[in-house]
Amino acid sequence: MIDGRVDLHVHSSNSSDGDFAPSELLRMAKKNGLRAISISDHDTVGAYPEALEWSSRLGVELIPSVELTTLFEAREFHLLLPFVHWESRALRGILSRVTEARMEEAKERVAKLQGLGFDISWDEVLLQTKGEPPLGVSIAQTLIDKGRKEKIPALQKYYEGENLIFAPYIFYREYFLEEGPAFVPRRTVSLLEVLDVVSGDGAVPVLAHPGAYFERATREDLVSLKERGLAGLEVYSSYHEPEQVQSFRALAEELDLVATAGSDFHGRIKPHVVFGQLREGSYDMVEALKKRRRR
Repeated sequence: MIDGRVDLHVHSSNSSDGDFAPSELLRMAKKNGLRAISISDHDTVGAYPEALEWSSRLGVELIPSVELTTLFEAREFHLLLPFVHWESRALRGILSRVTEARMEEAKERVAKLQGLGFDISWDEVLLQTKGEPPLGVSIAQTLIDKGRKEKIPALQKYYEGENLIFAPYIFYREYFLEEGPAFVPRRTVSLLEVLDVVSGDGAVPVLAHPGAYFERATREDLVSLKERGLAGLEVYSSYHEPEQVQSFRALAEELDLVATAGSDFHGRIKPHVVFGQLREGSYDMVEALKKRRRR
């Protein structure tokens, strides 16, 4: 194993639900003894070039990336693109389409919540997310923060016991999934379409947290995606239970996908994910991804 710990999936304040500036993440990486990190913000490369400048200053390797929100088999799949040429025209075109679609989805979600009687406005949500397209959990966090101050009865259960830690995710599952009262159909780009474009743009496509409740990736899914250019699988993730790690590690080996490790660190919205706690990430994962890269 090549020396050095890595975390190939962290979020900066450029994500609508991230808290820390790129410079802060790199300082934290240095303090925690990480050799490399990959800032993979939701549907934006806004962390660059600032992040690259701080990488050089602090001596922590930075792997440019992004976490794209895509659709595959009627499910939301998140695709990581380590080593992508973040300034490329092709990537910018994809990001523009994803951003437009996510903005419309978020507006519809807020409107659905208003129709259910919740006191929440589009301006409040945008303020919370710094103008970035709001994720469902970001909308939920805005509402839950407001409910805590104003003692909204319908939200009280989200402040009780362990519910408080996972409140935005519990709300998301109860309101925004397909059977929920504030469900809005996803309209973002096709995962297969993205795979057809990005591999020629320096990226080594990696499927993020395949065991997440909204993805539930199967072996058949991974076989299909591998045929279209998927190169890696995020085996070690804060989304995965030990049995899922074991299962996805076996699938990665069977299908010749690079097994990667990413904490999916955000900050306040995921208080259970602590920066630097991921132990399984090793630099040989970076080397394995580099070998799959097309310039």
